[in-house]
Amino acid sequence: MDKKEFNKKEKFNIKESSFDGPSAKPGKLSGFYGRMFGVIKFTLGILLLPFVYSVSVAFLREFDLVPGILQGDFWYGIISFLLIYLFVWEPVKIYLNGQKILEAVFRFFAPLVKVAPYLLPIYFFICYLIYLVLSLFPGIKGLLEYTMFFFGFTFALHLSFSAKTMRGKQGDFLKGNYIFGFSFIYIINMATLAFILNTIFKEFSFVSFSQSACNISSGIFSNIFRQLFIQ
Repeated sequence: MDKKEFNKKEKFNIKESSFDGPSAKPGKLSGFYGRMFGVIKFTLGILLLPFVYSVSVAFLREFDLVPGILQGDFWYGIISFLLIYLFVWEPVKIYLNGQKILEAVFRFFAPLVKVAPYLLPIYFFICYLIYLVLSLFPGIKGLLEYTMFFFGFTFALHLSFSAKTMRGKQGDFLKGNYIFGFSFIYIINMATLAFILNTIFKEFSFVSFSQSACNISSGIFSNIFRQLFIQ
């Protein structure tokens, strides 16, 4: 099978994101500034990890209230993507075409042009818009089941290729850009998924999700503080 080298930016035209931080100043201090920002991003990334855990647990708690068959459709979508990605074909062009759509949408606002392709799962939103339109016509069998399947598929596609793009960047000291950037992307995308599901299912509460995530993360930081500073 012909495997594409996804991490070559010149081949796939992958733009630098704002997660890379300020560009280093030219001259002898360039290495110092690069390492300094690398350490800062690595530290911030470590601080974000409790939030990554908390939003994951909070989401699973709320998602467990959704009807079981629809939960299964969502997970089948994720598993289907992983099977295709690992054993059949890497849908690189599909992901990059989604990036181009977002770049075109936000072309008048430069900061969002750099960040939006990472933060916004465009195909996930397209699936949601299709669901909203089709839901206006009652009697369509299996609409919600197919929607949940493609939610899982497109969500996995976005996170997988966002992670691969960031992991492939050169000069990432201590992998600080990857740890910080992908943790931030993951948190934003999980919150987005939770908000969308809140609009579809009465059982799923975005407020409860947010409160649970905050409680879990605050509990983690409280335990760490007690372990470090309270004897």
